[in-house]
Amino acid sequence: MDGRDPCPYRILDDIGSAFAMGTIGSGAFHAFKGARAAPKGMRMAGMVAAVKNRAAVTGGAFAIWMALFSSFDCAIAGARGKEDHFNPVAAGALTGALLAIRQGPRKALQHGIAGGAVLGVFEGVGMLIEKVTTYFTQPSAPAYPSVQPGRAAAPPS
Repeated sequence: MDGRDPCPYRILDDIGSAFAMGTIGSGAFHAFKGARAAPKGMRMAGMVAAVKNRAAVTGGAFAIWMALFSSFDCAIAGARGKEDHFNPVAAGALTGALLAIRQGPRKALQHGIAGGAVLGVFEGVGMLIEKVTTYFTQPSAPAYPSVQPGRAAAPPS
């Protein structure tokens, strides 16, 4: 499907990327939230305190989700023997179900369906973008001036 690293390295790479993305994104979110909640003269201190308290926690949650997702994705690809758009959808469903299993089988099923649906939308949009970009980046034949038999081609102007 894409030229990514082999599976054991892909899992570690995805975990690190998810942790960084979760930490940076939640850092910005918690900075805004902390500055807003702090009293008037303590905005900067409130912002720093909120980021220190919550950014790494959110980054860790992203990393755990991605560790499960990438592990399931690699396991499914290994079991099926191919990389296609079905693997991430199934991995999303299994990840959602596993993260909700402590709430009972009914919630696990609901979260599994939701996880599969979300990843299905992501994969569908990815396939659409891939199709559109390949359509617009296809090489086309160069346009040559037409030459009629018995006549010389007109010089380009």
